Amino acid sequence: MAKHSTHILELARRGAELKYQELKAELAQLVKSFPHLRSVKSSVSRGAAAISRRGRAAVVAMGGEEYLPKPRRKMSAKARKAISDAQKKRWAAQKAAAANESASSPKAGKKR
Repeated sequence: MAKHSTHILELARRGAELKYQELKAELAQLVKSFPHLRSVKSSVSRGAAAISRRGRAAVVAMGGEEYLPKPRRKMSAKARKAISDAQKKRWAAQKAAAANESASSPKAGKKR
């Protein structure tokens, strides 16, 4: 990690604190304007905290399935091989086209 002077680090810390206070004030203003957001905020915070601390099982136990990412789909070995073969075929065609193009065009000779 790059070393920075303490002065730069102190300025960065102050800037981060200022931004944090601004965001807190903005959140308070939104909750004041829309009181029904207060209950939504707490459930979202609980869901995010559960994901970060206890993992998927805790979130499911809380009933927060909508906060979880969708599981990734698995690709079979046969499908991976088909994609690989198709890409290799495209590369071979591209390489052949480039070879034909360079063979048909005359190379520039030395200038006199």
